[in-house]
Amino acid sequence: MKCLLIASESAEMLFYWTDLEFQQNIQKQYGASQEEGHGFPAFEDSISTLFAPIIISFSTMVTEADSYTSFTTENNHIYVLHQFDECLYIAVNGDGEEKEEDLRRKIYVMNKMIEVLFGMVTLSGNLLRKELRARDTEQRLRLWKHLQSLLETYSHLRENDQSFLVEAVERLIHPTLCEQCIEFLERRLVQQINSSVERGGEEVLHAFILVHTKLLAFYSSRNASILSTSDLLALIIMAQNMYPSNVDVDDPSPEDIDSTSGSGHESFYTPEPSPTDKDSSSSEKPVRGSTPVFEFVDPDIQMAEDSLSTLEVYPPDPATPHKVFLEVSQKDGLYPMMPHSMYCLKLWPGITLVLLTKFPHSGVAMSVYTFWEAFAKLEKRLNEGQGGSTRGQPMHEVRSKLDKFLKTLALNGIQSSQLQNVWTEFKNRAFSRGGPGFSRDLIPWCKNMKTQLCGIYRQCFLSDSGPDDTPRRLSPGLRERAQTMVQEQLMDWKDFLLVKSKRNITMVSYLEDFPGLVHFICVDRSSGQMIAPSLSITERTTSELGKGPVAQYIKNKMWSLVSTTRHYLQKGYSTLTLRDGDFYFCYFLWFENETGFKLEAKDIPIMPDDSAPIGMLAQNYYRKLLRYYSKNHPGETVKCYELLTVHLGVIPTEIILQHCRQLASKLWEPSRNPLL
Repeated sequence: MKCLLIASESAEMLFYWTDLEFQQNIQKQYGASQEEGHGFPAFEDSISTLFAPIIISFSTMVTEADSYTSFTTENNHIYVLHQFDECLYIAVNGDGEEKEEDLRRKIYVMNKMIEVLFGMVTLSGNLLRKELRARDTEQRLRLWKHLQSLLETYSHLRENDQSFLVEAVERLIHPTLCEQCIEFLERRLVQQINSSVERGGEEVLHAFILVHTKLLAFYSSRNASILSTSDLLALIIMAQNMYPSNVDVDDPSPEDIDSTSGSGHESFYTPEPSPTDKDSSSSEKPVRGSTPVFEFVDPDIQMAEDSLSTLEVYPPDPATPHKVFLEVSQKDGLYPMMPHSMYCLKLWPGITLVLLTKFPHSGVAMSVYTFWEAFAKLEKRLNEGQGGSTRGQPMHEVRSKLDKFLKTLALNGIQSSQLQNVWTEFKNRAFSRGGPGFSRDLIPWCKNMKTQLCGIYRQCFLSDSGPDDTPRRLSPGLRERAQTMVQEQLMDWKDFLLVKSKRNITMVSYLEDFPGLVHFICVDRSSGQMIAPSLSITERTTSELGKGPVAQYIKNKMWSLVSTTRHYLQKGYSTLTLRDGDFYFCYFLWFENETGFKLEAKDIPIMPDDSAPIGMLAQNYYRKLLRYYSKNHPGETVKCYELLTVHLGVIPTEIILQHCRQLASKLWEPSRNPLL
């Protein structure tokens, strides 16, 4: 029984998602109050009625500086609330499957996906409201369906994929093939696209190949910024949402597994699974595939015309590029939410080519963000009462640059009259001798300037046509040729890759050196990559643990262990060991320099309970942690690693700790090819 919604400060519904159980409960609760023959009220109205008191209460408490972030009702329903600018996010769980931390993570991930889809428009509550709640009902419901589907896709990956459990990218381990694919992307594919007259003014910056959620090859052009792990994980979610992986359908038969090692035949013993109740094991969750994510099965439920269930979900059109807004790092600073086009080309079921291209006129976005940041900093200083100190050179530089920027917008046919009027009034108040100068009276005008700048951004990059109505997409023919080129390159490897993605690393290669080791996950937080033995439990594929209760038990324990380690990491602990029945669990976080020398341990900052969730997808906790630790190591490149292990409980503790040290040094050997 789950729900997530976004509302404005005035309790207007901007987006909602519910599972079927929550929906039926709401319809039962509010439908019973209707007079006979009048039918059910609009589901959106019912949701608004249910949450309006909570939204109003939260807004009132915020204004009185005494807000709350979560509460639990008498029937054990957990509510988690978080406000991003002018939008309030509320996540609810009533079936006990999600804890407060899970709901908070879901909120932050939803906000991340909205930032990727709408960019700097998310910095203006009024403009974001126009996007999320468009006047056209069909357009609004189609967008909500898309956001709902993205949330469902993330939840599925979070529950089943180790890379999304720890929020790091998993790469396919096959150095020879990976190097060949990177060379192909660089010297043939990207070069041919960027030299074509059919590219419509766009330039391919990044190209990568996914096998399910695993990264086969990644190439960035010389002009490209580094693609952050957070953005890459978000793009993988979008690719999976467009082409969901159905393992039992996509993958070849199990007989092909013997050929996946790439270096010879591996044999291992898989014990027969214990007898289980098939009915109970097969009824837990539906398999994602070609069927709609949202299925309303009760024909007696009457929905209003604007209810989400009345809108058919159309499959994504591969020919249509998606606008995405990603972080760009330049020599002069970091620019979040810069515009790109994402082309997701399906090679075969389970294998996808993704191209990220640079928007024409993307320099406008950088200028807009630079000015927005200047006014945001000024507003903050004025709120802190530092008005006098702001009358300095920086704002005078902004004045001259913004005047030139407005002239450039006019030359490119971009409507900027409102921005011009607000800027003129701002200058009269801030810079003229008779004006109030840089005082608190200027705060509303700083807010207005930020809104107008976001409006220019929206006009340039979220409308159907950009400056000068320039075509901004690769031609269909060019995309088709790119798709064909990659298919020809990987034709002989297709079946191997699909099986390899489910048997990327096997425990058998580690058992000789580490007897008693059951499972492990190792993460390089500096590069955002992870390594772990496969833990896939389906009807057709199994790990060395089989597909019975033992494999499911280990999987559940790993998910629980990650949650536990994050809780203790939030409290400032970097090492954790615990015994649970017949198993012994270990967690370590440590730092090294670029030569591999382990650096001296340092106290980790303690985070409040309602802080952003630890991870790399929604909020990059590890980037902040590395920045904090690097202060004591100037001039050195500091790297951060995590290791989680599961051993049999009969193994002596000193042997387990020795295994952990040896395993950590073995996993990131220089012989492994770097892909990012």
